[in-house]
Amino acid sequence: MDLPHHGYRATKPRARAAPPTADSVLFEDTSSAAPAMNSQGYYTPGYNMGAPTSDMQAGTGVDNLFTDPMANAAMMYGSSLANQGKDMVNKEISRFMSVNKLKYFFAVDTRYVLKKLMILMFPYTHQDWEVRYHRDTPLPPRQDVNAPDLYIPTMAFITYILLAGMALGIQKRFSPEVLGLCASTALVWVVIEVLVMLLSLYLLTVHSDLSTFDLIAYSGYKYVGMIFTVLCGLLFGSDGYFVALAWSSCALMFFIVRSLKMKILPSLSSDSMGTGSSAKPQFRLYITVATAVFQPIIIYWLTSHLIR
Repeated sequence: MDLPHHGYRATKPRARAAPPTADSVLFEDTSSAAPAMNSQGYYTPGYNMGAPTSDMQAGTGVDNLFTDPMANAAMMYGSSLANQGKDMVNKEISRFMSVNKLKYFFAVDTRYVLKKLMILMFPYTHQDWEVRYHRDTPLPPRQDVNAPDLYIPTMAFITYILLAGMALGIQKRFSPEVLGLCASTALVWVVIEVLVMLLSLYLLTVHSDLSTFDLIAYSGYKYVGMIFTVLCGLLFGSDGYFVALAWSSCALMFFIVRSLKMKILPSLSSDSMGTGSSAKPQFRLYITVATAVFQPIIIYWLTSHLIR
């Protein structure tokens, strides 16, 4: 039986899709897959293949610096200038002081320091004051207790400044300006004393083996007595201060006379026997005594204002 056509098409029955099997997965794993490339041979934007990092650029710059002949020449020229400047500085320093000689005055050990401090405070018990030599060269301080050194004066100066700051702080008078004035005054007195000694030896034409470092060392030993005086003044008052001042002054005067006697008056008897040189031993004796008498005055001047 023929059915009339009313504008409908005859459709075919649609086939249903088969259910997913157990082997199929929802998403495909692409972690191990190689990055896709487009038709022009470049990697796709999904993968970061950017410009070189800063470390790579820095490494390249350093390599270029060492391979550049102009940079190498500039580095060599700068190094030669630095070496020339170092040599010039060492040469100028050597004109005014010998570094090796300065090391000689700091060649000390603990045994030397303890024995030297005992001699400075109790010089009356010391018998042998002669400086020892080896092949016309004086032995270093650690081998000869009579040799002058700069270690004890330097440490004593620093200790004196710290002790002065403590004394001023106890008396409620501490200030950086006062402490700086105390340090500069103590240093200036040493410089003045050394200059006066050098000028006296030069004007009186007194020949001795005293060097500038020797004079600085002997002048700096007074700080040991100053430390002892200030400590006694802080602990026992003004009475303890004056007792310690008298003891340290007498001990330092005795030490200076006996030490400089071996330096300034080594040939007193031989000079007195010569013709026209009878005044020189007297000048040497005057310089030695004046240097010793000047020490208590400086000790009192630099310590009296710290005790009240």
